[in-house]
This record gives sequence, C-alpha cells and structure tokens, in this order.
Amino acid sequence: MSTHVHAFTDDALGEEDAVGVAERIRTGEISSLEAVEAAIARVERVDPELNAVVVADFERARKSAVETRSGPLAGVPTIVKDNSDVAGLPTGHGSAAFTPHAPHDDGDFVRQFLAQGVVNLGKSRLPEFGFNASTEFADAPPTRNPWNTAYSPGASSGGSAALVASGALPLAHANDGGGSIRIPAAACGLVGLKPTRGRTLSEAFSAAAPVKIVSEGVVTRTVRDTAHFLAGAEKVYASPRLPRIGLVEGPSQRRLRVGMLTESVTGHPTDDATRWAVAAAASRLTSMGHDVVEMPMPVGQQFADDFAHYWGLLAAAISATGKRTLARDFDRAHTDNLTRGLAAAFRRNMLRTPGVVRRLRRSERTYAAIFADYDLVLSPTLAHTTPKLGHLSPAQPFEQLFDRLLRYVAFTPLNNATGGPAISLPMAMSEAGLPIGVQLSAGHGDERTLLEIAYEVEQEHGWARIQDV
Repeated sequence: MSTHVHAFTDDALGEEDAVGVAERIRTGEISSLEAVEAAIARVERVDPELNAVVVADFERARKSAVETRSGPLAGVPTIVKDNSDVAGLPTGHGSAAFTPHAPHDDGDFVRQFLAQGVVNLGKSRLPEFGFNASTEFADAPPTRNPWNTAYSPGASSGGSAALVASGALPLAHANDGGGSIRIPAAACGLVGLKPTRGRTLSEAFSAAAPVKIVSEGVVTRTVRDTAHFLAGAEKVYASPRLPRIGLVEGPSQRRLRVGMLTESVTGHPTDDATRWAVAAAASRLTSMGHDVVEMPMPVGQQFADDFAHYWGLLAAAISATGKRTLARDFDRAHTDNLTRGLAAAFRRNMLRTPGVVRRLRRSERTYAAIFADYDLVLSPTLAHTTPKLGHLSPAQPFEQLFDRLLRYVAFTPLNNATGGPAISLPMAMSEAGLPIGVQLSAGHGDERTLLEIAYEVEQEHGWARIQDV
C-alpha cells in the first residue's frame, strides 16, 4: 500500500530551509544541538518507511553539534552519500560485493562540504556504485519516494533526496555522474544543480577517470540553499579555470534566449506528461519576458552509444580492481545484474574505448558552441515520469533493465560528458501526484545564470510542497 510520508512538524527545524535554520542558530533562537536533535527525531520517524539511511552516526552528530562551528551553514544537520569517505564511517557504495571499511580521513569534497559548518548525521543510500537511476537493490528493500512510497526516489542520490523531500533534513550531499543529482531532484520535487566540471573538489573514485563525468553538490528544497552551498564551497576552493560565482541572491533583470528540446538523442519518445511540463515551463519563461525557441539536437546517436560504453568501462574497472581499491573480500560475482551486465557489455566491445574516450572529450567543444546562440537550454530532466519501484530493479535481466534505463535517462548524461552545468527544477506534477523535473543547462562556468533564472521561476510560481498535499 502506498504512503505519503513527511516529517515536517513544529520543532526546531520547522519548515525552514538550510539558510533559515542557519540564521536561527546564528541569532541564538535555537542551538545547533536542538536542530540536530530535531533532525534525528525526523529521520527516525520517516526512515522505517523510506529506507534512506545506510549508516546512522547520531551520537557523533550530537557531540559535534555542541562544538564551536563556523561557516555559512554552521550547525545545519545534513547527511553524506555513501560513495564518499567520511572519517570513521564505512563507505559501502551501495554494494553487497564487499565488506565496507571505515577510512581514517574525510574525502576531498567531504572536507569542502563540512567546512561550511554542517553537522553530518551519517550516510545516505545509493544503488550499487551509483549506476542505476533508482535506489533499488537485488536482494534488499528499496529506498522509497516520500511523495508516494510505491514509487522510486530516483538515483543515485536517492537516499539523500528522500530525506530532504520528506523534510527530515534541510539539505543533503549528492553527486552526479549521469544525472544523479538531477534525477532524484526531479523524482522528489527538489532543486538539483550539477556544477560545472571542476567547480567542486572530486572524490577519489572519480578523480582518475579518463573522462571526469562526476560533479559533487547537494539536493535542496530552495534555490537559495543551493546558491549558499555553492558560494560556501567556493570560499573553501575556487577553481582557477572557472569564473567566480559569488553568492547569488535573486533573479537578474537580464532577459535570456532559451533553446528548447523535448526529444532526446536516443530516439525513444518523451512521454506526454513530460512534454507538457516542458511546454508549460517554456510558457512561464516566455511570460516573464524570455525568448524561448526550439533548437536542433546538438549531438546524435553516437553520443548516446559512447556514453553507454563509458558507463560499462566504469563497471568493468570496478569489477577488475575491486579487491585492490575497495576491499580484499570484494567478489564481483556478488555484484548486481546491472554492474555485471555493464561490465560484460564493455568487454565485448572494449576495442572501441580509445575512440569513445576521444569523442566524449571532444563533446565539450560541441557543447560550448551551443551557447554562442543561446543563453540557456530548456529540456526534460527525464524522458518519462517517475516509475514505480520494480521498474528499474536490478533483480531483472540486464537487457530489460538497460533498455528501460536508456528510455528514462535520456537527457542528463550530456552535461556529464561535456562538463556543463545544469539544474533540475520541480516545475510540474504528474497525474499520480509526483513531481516532474524540468532541466535548464548553461555554458561552462555559468552557474550564476542558472541560479538567477531558478530564483525567478521560484518567486513567480513556487514549487509544490509535500506538507501541503
């Protein structure tokens, strides 16, 4: 039986976003410990139904909350996705193929995140190695969508998104190697911005990849939380190759030329509800004075084939090196059907790899050329509405699952291969009462324009709130 789940109540967190909670702590209205205690109570209330937390670290969070903290989000409770290292907590990558160990040190991005003063409550769930677009497991209960627990919360940052959407936490860590910030943001009605490649620090699992497709960030309920996170992260580390963003605090007066796409490079159709959501978003942007025009497809089927091959390369690399990089007891026979199937598909075509890597790297220039004609690109985040749990289960045969993934995740990978920034905004609702995300993409380093337009849409139209349903 499906359930609508949220944790909003009259406690220290109230209905505030992360910036609001930080301000209440800063002024002494509440303490960091009170905020953390409220978050722990909320997580304990919803997690039996959502299954979003894989490692709870509540006692250490309580101790950390009473320490003197600094940073723009000082004292705000959060959680880190379980493919990033937090000192003293096991890193499991969502896999049953090895026994996770606890690292001695935080990962590079985790240090950048925690430097903003947030208090970590533990680790959030993800599907095995982040490969799936739903946080489901072959032989364990799935993570559920708080809007309707019969449905997927997306992935791979599905655990983080479920906790933020339910109101258990104001914001949470997420990362994106094929859409894994934007997909769960779309499924759970959140703001999800994938930064430009190099904007935030990388974790070890992605730093050495031949094409650096993963970007680190957060999922939030408000645009200002995402903006403050980016500004805070930039104070810790600012890429010398990218223009500074600074703190974006509202819309711009600049009117933009926006290219619109509704069909993907895979050839699979976009469903009617999603097409309607994009058309409605275009109408909203037009009503605000922006110029929205249909644009030609920037890449072809070759790109989709190349990205799928690269997906397989990553799975094959984990399978081949897991005993050395993860744990001595790593057993690839215990990986799920998706990981094994991706690795096998790669091995059958591994001679294609040099050309694939070369073309994916070259796609950065193709992407950059788009923004000679447009300020932004408007598209679906996903090709169809959020599926029910089971549709993307890794327990099903690989060929069926992979076909379903290609039909679902058809728009987000371009920004990972090219390194361009993109944001998913919850601009519509499906007939089933679940959010539909709409994606806006910008030129390299232009997160400012994405945040400005997101503020404008949020102020003009707002988002659906789970506590009002």
